[in-house]
Amino acid sequence: MIIKNVSLDIVCGITSKLPDTKRPEVAFAGKSNVGKSSLINGLMNRKALARTSSQPGKTQTINFYNINEAMYLVDLPGYGYAKVSPAEKEKWGKMIERYLHTSQNLRAVFLLVDIRHAPSANDKQMYDWILHNGYEPIIIATKLDKLKRSQVQKNIKAIKEGLKLRKDGILIPFSAETKQGKEEIWTLIDQLTGLGEDQAAKV
Repeated sequence: MIIKNVSLDIVCGITSKLPDTKRPEVAFAGKSNVGKSSLINGLMNRKALARTSSQPGKTQTINFYNINEAMYLVDLPGYGYAKVSPAEKEKWGKMIERYLHTSQNLRAVFLLVDIRHAPSANDKQMYDWILHNGYEPIIIATKLDKLKRSQVQKNIKAIKEGLKLRKDGILIPFSAETKQGKEEIWTLIDQLTGLGEDQAAKV
């Protein structure tokens, strides 16, 4: 995907009506502080369009980023933040579930996990939940640059086993610092949305 223009088009709160964007969407889920905003900024070639925060749990809306007027990257609220009340967590959960259930344009859900740690109970729950909603989560293992190279394969194995990832499941290690994994993610998005074929046809 050659990024020509991006914009934050739509912001949906708990009571908002979810939009029918008429364009392919791919969604990103992950617990608070896993590096979701950094990943989305990296994919869009922007430094700060997706808001990063020193306060985990800051994303309380579903944010739709328009890419080239052709598709949307959808940023789902971070989950598992301890300081948020159970009632608030339940509202966010229902908002995410409503989106997964009702979007007519969603092509795939990417689930972000921190490569440095075994999947948490929240990660496992989210993985199972996405499966339950009819999508095979694509795993992005973030913060790759914070791990010694010798530890990478061992930690990838631990994530696959912890999530009980299916044999044909996809896991992509990603570094916000070096952008390793970015091209692989975009290649996958192009395939999932069919936009790669459109771009090839135009060349």
